[in-house]
Amino acid sequence: MKRFFSILLVAAALLAMAACGAKKEESSGGDLYDQIKEKGVVTIGTEGTYAPFTFHDKSGKLTGFDVEVAEEVFKRLDIKTKFVETKWDGMIAGLDAKRYDMVANQVAIRPERLEKYDMSEPYIVSKAVLIVREDNNEIQSLADLKGKKVGQSLDSNYRKIAEENGASNTVVEGFNQSIDLIAAGRVDATINDSLSFLDLKKQRPELPIKSVYEEKDATENAFLFRKDSGKLKTEVDKALADMKKDGTYLKISEKWFGTDVSK
Repeated sequence: MKRFFSILLVAAALLAMAACGAKKEESSGGDLYDQIKEKGVVTIGTEGTYAPFTFHDKSGKLTGFDVEVAEEVFKRLDIKTKFVETKWDGMIAGLDAKRYDMVANQVAIRPERLEKYDMSEPYIVSKAVLIVREDNNEIQSLADLKGKKVGQSLDSNYRKIAEENGASNTVVEGFNQSIDLIAAGRVDATINDSLSFLDLKKQRPELPIKSVYEEKDATENAFLFRKDSGKLKTEVDKALADMKKDGTYLKISEKWFGTDVSK
């Protein structure tokens, strides 16, 4: 009889553990957007070193065009934003590892990215420019990069463009480092965003650099999500559309660039 009751107690304990585990699994599952709404906070991966999109102002506060757009999007969704700063080369890997829910950092929309990730509707359009030292007259176009050294982030779309045109790459952590290497004569050129270049020249006019080429076709950039983002992309797209419709997006765009950068 004692053995019988012992078996019953063990069985009851196992059932309780299974039920507890199922309940825990159920609470941790569900749509990512619903989980974020329940917590009231969305985590966003960003560089924090890429002016004027995501950087720290003189007071040390994280700010920039991408930061403000993301903050406004989630303000409309009644969700607080928590930015997780990380280097660009590890940013997408951090998204894969679920260190944050999404990325806001001038991520270009590319076919190969769309195969693995979800991306929002584009919120900014820009063109790539080729940047060299002020006294460099050898490089005038992408074709002139053959045999030259460039400074690009490892996972950058611009690195691929440079290497496709025959350049060898020195891996950098971000735009500012590539510019410093050009100024020091350690690399010949870098390709980057035209808006970022204009902002850099405004902030640091003493830099001995110049733009020698601008691509004809503009690149669309968007927020990046994992494929398991569920309703998150849909809700973000709705908020972006509303911002453009009511003029809020234009106000943010003109604050940072003096024009509408969505076109």
